[in-house]
Amino acid sequence: MASFLLEIGTEELPADFAGSALGQLEQLVRRDLAEARLSSSAIHIHGTPRRLALQLEGLPQRQPDRSEERKGPPAQQAFRDGKPTAAAEGFARRCGIAPAELEVRHTDKGPFVFARTLEPGRASSEVLAELAPTWIWRLQGRRFMRWGDGDSRFSRPIRWLVALLDAEVVPFELADCDPPVRSDRFSRGHRLRPQPLPIPSAGAYTATLAQADVQVERSARAATIRADLQAAAAAAAARADLPDSLFEELVDLVESPRLIEGAIEERFLALPPEVLSTVMRSHQRYVPLLHQDAPNDPLALGAKGQLLPRFLCISNGRAEAAATIQRGNERVLRARLADAEFFLAADRATASIDRRDQLARVTFAEGLGSLRDRVERLEWCTDVLLEQLNPWPSTTSSELHNHARRASHLCKHDLVSQMVGEFPELQGIMGAKYLLAEGEPREVALAVLEHYLPRGAGDALPSSEAGAVVALAERLELLLSIYAKGERPTGSSDPYALRRAGNGLLQILWDRRWSLDLVALLNRCCGHWAALFPDFAITSPALANELAEFLRQRLVSLLEEDFPDDGDIVQAVAGEGLHLERVLADPYDARRRALLLVDLSLEGKLAAVQAVVQRASRLAEKGTLPESVYSPEGVVDAALFEKNSEAEMLQAVQALAPFATGTDPNRYSQLANGLAANAPTLDLFFDGSDSVLVMAADPAVRANRLNLLAVLRNQASVLADFTRLRSREYSSPEKSKKLKDLQE
Repeated sequence: MASFLLEIGTEELPADFAGSALGQLEQLVRRDLAEARLSSSAIHIHGTPRRLALQLEGLPQRQPDRSEERKGPPAQQAFRDGKPTAAAEGFARRCGIAPAELEVRHTDKGPFVFARTLEPGRASSEVLAELAPTWIWRLQGRRFMRWGDGDSRFSRPIRWLVALLDAEVVPFELADCDPPVRSDRFSRGHRLRPQPLPIPSAGAYTATLAQADVQVERSARAATIRADLQAAAAAAAARADLPDSLFEELVDLVESPRLIEGAIEERFLALPPEVLSTVMRSHQRYVPLLHQDAPNDPLALGAKGQLLPRFLCISNGRAEAAATIQRGNERVLRARLADAEFFLAADRATASIDRRDQLARVTFAEGLGSLRDRVERLEWCTDVLLEQLNPWPSTTSSELHNHARRASHLCKHDLVSQMVGEFPELQGIMGAKYLLAEGEPREVALAVLEHYLPRGAGDALPSSEAGAVVALAERLELLLSIYAKGERPTGSSDPYALRRAGNGLLQILWDRRWSLDLVALLNRCCGHWAALFPDFAITSPALANELAEFLRQRLVSLLEEDFPDDGDIVQAVAGEGLHLERVLADPYDARRRALLLVDLSLEGKLAAVQAVVQRASRLAEKGTLPESVYSPEGVVDAALFEKNSEAEMLQAVQALAPFATGTDPNRYSQLANGLAANAPTLDLFFDGSDSVLVMAADPAVRANRLNLLAVLRNQASVLADFTRLRSREYSSPEKSKKLKDLQE
């Protein structure tokens, strides 16, 4: 068995491509090896900023031979008087054999001609020489480039190739590069070791590069970096401020990781901690150090007590250059923080309320006015939400309403600040801190900070009620304005992040457990937007319906993420075709119902509920009772009953009626349990010794029984549309008896 090595040597790759290309390469290799009839006992994918590498172990020297049997034309068409016809000769030619080698066999459809072909296996080196270039050119990434006069495109110019099968070079050429690149055995070591590095054999690859200061195995490099950072933080009695995204980037930025520690001047700790962290993490790829017991105060005005005046970084340099690298990093960081110091002083010289007026000079979007116009629309949305939500106790609602309104008035002022102009990721954060420093209530400042939350999937949600209301208003205003303008998210294009806005709106409602009638809210808002933008010629009902359908789709998407194995339940609760009023009159209510049905399914109780509802629903469709009737009163006449089972069914639906129309938080579970408990009652109604024929000859009796079943169907529809649920195992006592009788 042999080992194979392919190394693609490049100029420095972007960290995001270096990480993603490894997974792509492994998928390509696994698929193509299977198609090429080559097995491998192990596949290893490596990557550094200057190379992507593939190692295969346990390869055979050759492909196995492939024997194939092919069926041709009927024998009577293939041979005449014992001689092959044109049909036989053409079939033989396509199979690569002589006509004399054809066989005639009898089949169910008569005698046919068959050909047996044998394709000898090719040498593995020959197959790999064909596959390797395709693996390179099929890698995908952002912002690929051309170089020189060549037509090839890759993340960065390809400068060398190593291809070895054991110790032998596997020859191939990338002719479209400039200059063309041919495979050989010469790699490159660390950037500071420029001379070519011969690789003696595929199996010696990682050891040879290690001697040249390259830690090519990504997992080993990641372990080294994490261990070094943790040890340095522990030695300083601190915690490394190291998000996963920064850690992954550090792993893909270096090939010879070395820890460097640096110092920060004490005066810079007067800056907000987020400013220091943003400069260090996002702009310089340094790792800030937090005090072990640092308070988690998002409104802190200074970093003293939260950050140590030190930082860590991962260098790609040689050990002898550590002191020079440290001084260079400290000098760059000092300049960046001095700039931030200047921006902070300049911003503090202007009152936040004055910056709000400056928003009038900044266009929000074509046709939608300025950022100040947007803030005024956002304030209107906040007022409407406060009216419709009213989630707070009466003793404190006035104060909290004032906080939300004040926050919405000032929430965008920092967009014209110098600090946010330099560091856009600090929007909201700096605005909140400036307001607190100017004496605004802490609740107002926190709401300004939190109205941007969540910023994306998995992000934190607003922790304060005022912040949650303004966050809802911000997303609502964005959806209304962009939809009114006529733009929509399409496919992967969503420049205004409308899907994220819709997701955030629903997630906030779920997190706060707030009931909000989105249909009524959208109808009111779309009327207001039509008056604000007469040039858009908005049809309010049509716009409201379109936005409602968009939010229903977002609700389905979020539920499917939460319950990936229960897509039928999600569709039964919020799927396409259901009344939007039922789904969006209370999105939190929709999630509660989905969660209940998923729990019932996991507990094995949903099948019993389905058995009751689906059987009743199939017959109820033959009746005329509206779906809005949840009580048998006035629609079911007990005087028309002919069997006791009908009376028992009436008692059952009467008992369920309060749960279908009430407001008790536990009514859904009570309704579901009641439906399951009445499974035997329905079985007796249909199949028991006292069963009835629903489609009776007497029209009055038939309509009465259909109404009885329709009431039960309507009560169950409060939970979900049970016709959309996939079948689940359920065995009623009556069915179990019948099955036992049949088995005996």
